[in-house]
Amino acid sequence: MADDGHLEILMRGVEVWNEWRRLNPYVIPDLYGADLREMDLQHVHFMRTNLGEANLAGCNLRRAYLVGAYLHGADLSGCNLEGADMRGCHLSEARLRGADLVGAVLNKSLAVGTDFSHADLRSAMMLGTSLENSDFTGADMEDVDLTDARLAGIRTEGVKGYRFPPTRRR
Repeated sequence: MADDGHLEILMRGVEVWNEWRRLNPYVIPDLYGADLREMDLQHVHFMRTNLGEANLAGCNLRRAYLVGAYLHGADLSGCNLEGADMRGCHLSEARLRGADLVGAVLNKSLAVGTDFSHADLRSAMMLGTSLENSDFTGADMEDVDLTDARLAGIRTEGVKGYRFPPTRRR
């Protein structure tokens, strides 16, 4: 359950939220399960924020700072995450279906069982990211960097712009 005080600060706008974060760097904001659908959160500072199970569908998170954020099971379907800094995020079982992740940085993130289907991942960086059992069906992955990413069990039907190495049978 989201902390009502944290939610109230965010509802006053990104500028107020970011200033509060600047003044309270050691507070770990709790927005667990919050309904934030369709909000304009461009440039929001969500570093280490608990957004597990939150509904962020359709949000504008362009250039958001999400380093170390907890997004397990969150709904980010249709979000604009263009250029977002998502290094070290916990995205396991999150839904990013149809999201715009152009130029997003997800290095060293945990995204096991995540739905990236039909997402625009052009030029995204996923170095060292755990992507096991994730769904990339129909995603645009032109110029994606998956160096050292863990890809066991991923679904890649209809992926555009990226050629995955053939899987080895044991």
